[in-house]
Amino acid sequence: MATTGGEPPLRVQVTEASEVVRTLEIEVDSRRVDAAYERAYRELAKRSRVRGFRPGRAPRAVLERLYGAGVAEEVERILVGETLGEAIEQSGLAVVSEPQIEAKPPVAGSAFQYTAQVEVKPQIRLGELRGLPGRRPVVEVRDEDVEGELENLRQRHAQLLEEPESVAVAEGHVVHVDFVGRIDGQPFQGGSGRDVPVEIGSGRFLPGFEEQLLGAVADSDREVRVRFPEDDPNPALQGKEAVFAVHVVTIKRREVPDLDDEFAKDLGAFDSLAALRERVRADLQRMRERAARAQLHRSLVDALLERHDFAVPPGLVERRLQSRLAMAHEQLQGSAPDAAIQAELARWREEWRPQAEREVREALLLAAVIEKEGLEVGDADVEERLETLAAERGVTVDRLRSAYARGDLSAALRSQIAEERALDFLAREAEIEEIPEA
Repeated sequence: MATTGGEPPLRVQVTEASEVVRTLEIEVDSRRVDAAYERAYRELAKRSRVRGFRPGRAPRAVLERLYGAGVAEEVERILVGETLGEAIEQSGLAVVSEPQIEAKPPVAGSAFQYTAQVEVKPQIRLGELRGLPGRRPVVEVRDEDVEGELENLRQRHAQLLEEPESVAVAEGHVVHVDFVGRIDGQPFQGGSGRDVPVEIGSGRFLPGFEEQLLGAVADSDREVRVRFPEDDPNPALQGKEAVFAVHVVTIKRREVPDLDDEFAKDLGAFDSLAALRERVRADLQRMRERAARAQLHRSLVDALLERHDFAVPPGLVERRLQSRLAMAHEQLQGSAPDAAIQAELARWREEWRPQAEREVREALLLAAVIEKEGLEVGDADVEERLETLAAERGVTVDRLRSAYARGDLSAALRSQIAEERALDFLAREAEIEEIPEA
């Protein structure tokens, strides 16, 4: 049996509770129990004030009478903390969840026994990885695609020019408004704003809001009545009718630049419209190739999942689900009463669970492929990826490296690279069907 730092060995017995759950029965030698008690009482004596004794001088028998139950709890905490990791290492298990501990209070002079229930990675027996069916869209960038993207660029770089006071709101105008919304006569959170731009015809505001501003002129008032959709992100507003008191501040028209060499030069790094077109085509090609690669990988993972059925550790699913819910809670906080937010999160917990389980299955399967094919990721691979990311984001490698180190993201980046290599391996060996681009 393994020992740590000359300590008496542990006795560890492993029982298989299920495919992904193991129960460890752990016995700690009485000498370690006595040593833990000795430390606990020594620390207790230092900080205790017992009448009739100087600080730190109270006999152990007195301390046992006064604090015995509390000390037993502390000794249990000490012993589990000191031995659990050693027991797991001794068992050779790949534990993926926080252990569930059951124990009776330790007794001085006797061995201490406790059980730890843990979840482990399932043993995945991979089948044939070559010849998986995959689907990859054919990537094509047409002239009209390039022109459409150039038009989008023009629209994004349009100037907003204020209309004369006599001009009424029409389709395409950008109207700056102040508004106060009320439901049942009462203002509601998020229902008011000042100098808010509303693009008429964009459909970005509540249904009916933009249309009711048509015909208004600058420095005029309108009453706008709308109904929030039944699936509004804010549960407190779903299906509610609101009345907005709107003041039109200014009306602006969008002036779009001409598509010519001057426009290309204004964007920077281009000396002509032809050079801009070439760059737009290359960017579209790269973006669509990346999307096609992602769709191919998704189809291969689907095929892999169909061929491998295995139990998933519930703790891994819960951890992934909890992470998504925490992000959703952070985004919703302050937008509705807490009770409404909690009700929505409870609904999402059930709705999102199947996807969380699928994501865990994917990760476990890809980890098995990585292990089977020896797809290791070294420090040089991580450094190369950081250099690529730094170039894409326009920052220095040192700055990005520091950010990843501070956020403890290096392990996640290494894992991402390994998963990409596993997917690329599957793609190289797959039977791929080329399909039309969606």
